[in-house]
Amino acid sequence: MTSTTELRTFHSLEPARQHLMDVYADVRADLLHLPNYAVSSFGERLGRHSEESGWAAVLAYDQGDPVGYAYANTVDSEDRWWKRVTPAPSAEYTDRPAVALKEIGVRIPWRGTGTARRIHDALLSDRDEPYVTLMVNPAAGDGRVHRLYETWGYEDIGRSQPSAASPVLTVMIRTVR
Repeated sequence: MTSTTELRTFHSLEPARQHLMDVYADVRADLLHLPNYAVSSFGERLGRHSEESGWAAVLAYDQGDPVGYAYANTVDSEDRWWKRVTPAPSAEYTDRPAVALKEIGVRIPWRGTGTARRIHDALLSDRDEPYVTLMVNPAAGDGRVHRLYETWGYEDIGRSQPSAASPVLTVMIRTVR
């Protein structure tokens, strides 16, 4: 696949919900049997996150078909995002609102084409927050996903287990620009 995808930004969930759900189900197909990765669990998280401050999503389309997505929202120092991180993150990161990249995924044929990075960068392109943070399963792709984020400038700052059904995740951060 080439990276001749069209990127569309959404600031409300409804116009994008079904495409986000469809791409998620495809991207996470091998994990859907796990409670935290079930499509219903994703739908619940997506609905909750979309109601939070600063929510936005970017979907990539190839010939009208959705092939990848990312979404994020704003987190402040009192957000549960930061409260679950151990060790507690530096005030440098939490004193001002940050962007929390909650999900990113690209269908297999578009992986390795730069599509994920284009989606990521488009999602951050008009953000005012100084930092962007994400959580990654260190075992994802036998560690390749974590290493990819490092090449994008992210650094490890701690660990988090967002729910009892979730694996322990590595928390990463970088400047937005």
